[in-house]
Amino acid sequence: MKQHFQNLVDEEEAAIDMTPMLDVVFIMLIFFIVTASFVKEAGIDVNRPEAATAVKKDRANILIAISDKGEIWINKRRIDERAVQANIERLHAENPQGTVVIQADKESTTETLIKVMDASRAAGVFDVSIAAQEP
Repeated sequence: MKQHFQNLVDEEEAAIDMTPMLDVVFIMLIFFIVTASFVKEAGIDVNRPEAATAVKKDRANILIAISDKGEIWINKRRIDERAVQANIERLHAENPQGTVVIQADKESTTETLIKVMDASRAAGVFDVSIAAQEP
């Protein structure tokens, strides 16, 4: 009887407690979700001009689209040109390593493009690119 009781005690001591491991896995999951950077979409499709020297940009996190009618779109919302700087500041605060890519339609005006570029520089983002497509 004593031997049987000793075997039961040994089996209980040999059991593995999975709770600490699950805690670590959930903490790691939360860490990766919080630190992940998400690409923000502009919200409209634009007909980009072609450029022979177009280069793919990897860390473009702030996408701004300018339609053929001069409308400015950020995060699938139409933005007034006076609010562009505030939106870029907010998005840049969320991801300081992110860059700005302006997707200007080939029918849009240069005036709108320059306003958006000025707003991004005023917001503290100096790495500004203009999207083009390869021919």
